[in-house]
Amino acid sequence: MKKMRRKEQFKTEDTLARQYKPHYKPTFKKTSEERRQKVFEVAISEFAANGYNATNINVIAQKAGISIGSMYSYFNSKEDLFLTIVDMGFSLLETVLKEVNAEEDNIFDAFEGLLRASQTYALNYPELNQIYLDLTTQGLSFMSEKLSHKLESITAELYRKIIRKAKQEGLVCKEIDEGVASFCLDNLIIMFQFSFTSDYYKKRMEIFIGNQTTKDDEDIIQGIMKFIKRALSTR
Repeated sequence: MKKMRRKEQFKTEDTLARQYKPHYKPTFKKTSEERRQKVFEVAISEFAANGYNATNINVIAQKAGISIGSMYSYFNSKEDLFLTIVDMGFSLLETVLKEVNAEEDNIFDAFEGLLRASQTYALNYPELNQIYLDLTTQGLSFMSEKLSHKLESITAELYRKIIRKAKQEGLVCKEIDEGVASFCLDNLIIMFQFSFTSDYYKKRMEIFIGNQTTKDDEDIIQGIMKFIKRALSTR
């Protein structure tokens, strides 16, 4: 699998504006774009490299070039800073997903679009993708109640709509359980997305489908699509 690493630039003002229930203090939004950008860049890098539990907010402040007093004038705690980063990743993922005409395309074009969108997100925002992966571990189970519904409900409902529409169009079997099918389709995308971040998931893919195939992302995408069409199609 080709493994690119590049960071997509984003305006912090845009991502903060899309956060429905902010975890930061008003003073953070009032500070300069340059300072917010620096805090985010350092925090994302630290959380991605060390995980939530091993990350030290004092180190983030030091590397961002601000005092710890200033940091606590922006966020009440390390958890609030982390949740702000998670919200940022969520809003960026929403932006990527909106580029897919999932509800207008047929189910197979829609799923391929979502598959490619997950690849785009993983390549453009590798550190945020790593943080999302960390969120799925038991070590952050205390945040599951706060985050799982928000992070997963958007795609769960989207899949159900796509499958419901496909049933009406006669593209998939009417007996297919929409919830189970949604869960399975999303897991395929998550495994593919995580393989761009985690060496474990990359090796896992190589074990199942072979080292040669994993060198070409397009071959993997087409292989997944063939499987989906044969599994769901009525024809």
